[in-house]
Amino acid sequence: MIEKTRLALEKYVPKQAAPIIARWIHQAPCLFKISKSRTSKFGDYRSPYKDKGHRISVNHNLNPYAFLVTTVHEFAHLKTWNEHRTKAKPHGIEWKQNFKLLMKPFFEMEVFPDDVRQAVLSYLANPAASSCSDLTLYRILKQYDHPKNGHVRVEELALGSAFALPNGRIFKKGEKNRTRFRCEELATGKIYLFSPVAEVFKL
Repeated sequence: MIEKTRLALEKYVPKQAAPIIARWIHQAPCLFKISKSRTSKFGDYRSPYKDKGHRISVNHNLNPYAFLVTTVHEFAHLKTWNEHRTKAKPHGIEWKQNFKLLMKPFFEMEVFPDDVRQAVLSYLANPAASSCSDLTLYRILKQYDHPKNGHVRVEELALGSAFALPNGRIFKKGEKNRTRFRCEELATGKIYLFSPVAEVFKL
């Protein structure tokens, strides 16, 4: 079973990292799901609830380095929950220590290119709630994506420009608050916050 998991993971993470992730999945144990693309997050962790155990999902369309960083991020949540249950903050000191600990073998194996390695090291100095919220790390990880025709980042659009999501929903770019852009969904008038580096279709 673990061998089957390893082979499946090799499609998404650097090959030498797959055995480690496969072992984590089976040791937890954890329901590990390859998810559809989500614009608001790369991955998600859910703690055990009623008859459900640990659950982790990671977006299917991430490049191998982004997929690996996100997977480590979510397993740090799992490890922290096992050790502290609800007593630790979601991204508190316990989670940060576990994230650094779980990332260590991938540095030792030199899994990452130099630019990604340096960006991850900077991120590890004080990891944020999400790797997408660290714009330096996010931009460097995105350099390893396959080119996408027609996509632009929200930060590249002029104020007031209209843009669409892959599901067809249309928005108008508004002012930036501290870290995100306030964008109005034209069909409903509701305001949604978008990361500066969210990829959308310019209209």
